[in-house]
Amino acid sequence: MLTKIDSNQMGSSDLGWLKSKFHFSFAEYFNPNNIQFGVLRVINDDLVKPKTGFDTHPHRDMEIISYVVTGELTHGDSMGNRTTLTRGHVQYMSAGSGVRHSEHNLADETLRFLQIWILPDKHGHQPNYGDVRFNWDDRKNKWLHMVSGKNGIAPIKINQDANIYSLELEGRKEISFPVIEGRQAYLVQIEGTSVINNIKLTDRDGMEIVEEDIFILAENTSHILLIEMKRM
Repeated sequence: MLTKIDSNQMGSSDLGWLKSKFHFSFAEYFNPNNIQFGVLRVINDDLVKPKTGFDTHPHRDMEIISYVVTGELTHGDSMGNRTTLTRGHVQYMSAGSGVRHSEHNLADETLRFLQIWILPDKHGHQPNYGDVRFNWDDRKNKWLHMVSGKNGIAPIKINQDANIYSLELEGRKEISFPVIEGRQAYLVQIEGTSVINNIKLTDRDGMEIVEEDIFILAENTSHILLIEMKRM
C-alpha cells in the first residue's frame, strides 16, 4: 500500500529565522491522525537562516538523526561534542536518559536539513553521539545504507529496528527497493521529481509504503531519503 503525502498539505511553520515543513505532528502543528508512522515520530524539513539556529535545549528517550541537504550544520552537546557537517553528511544522537544540545547555522548561506526522530526500543539508554561524512558519490544511482539497528551493517547504528538510506538518481534512470511482509517505509523526495509505482512526487513530498516493493523512475535528478522499519 502506498500513500502520497503532498508537501502542500503538510504542517508548516515560519518563525522568520526558521521555516519548516512537518511530515508529522510537531510544535504548533497537531493532527491526531498524523502523529507517527510506525516508530518514525518526526521528519522536519528545516530551512535555517544564516547566523541563527536552535539554542541549547534538552531531549530524552529519542533517536535523533540529522541529514544535511545544503549549507552547514554546527552541533554542540552536553557530552562535549562539537562538529560542523555539510551536504550529505549525517549526525546521530541517542538522547537516552537525557542530553542537551544545540544546532546552528554559522555560515553565510541558508541551511536545509532533515531532522528525523525515531522512537527507541526502550527508555533510558546511555546518551550517545556520532556523525559520518559520507562521500556524495556513494549514493549516485544506488542506495547508500547510512543507518541501521544495532544488529545491522550500516556505519551508524541506532537503538531501534530501522534503516535509513539515501539516493541520488539521475534523470531517466530507474531503481527499486523491496518493502517485504512485516515491514514499512517512509520516503522523502528531497529534491527533483520522480515517479514511484506510477505516482509522481516532487521536491519535499513524502510517501508511506507498507509491504509493497517500489520502483522509482527519476524524471530529473532526484535526491531521495528512505526510512525502512518493522511494521506496527
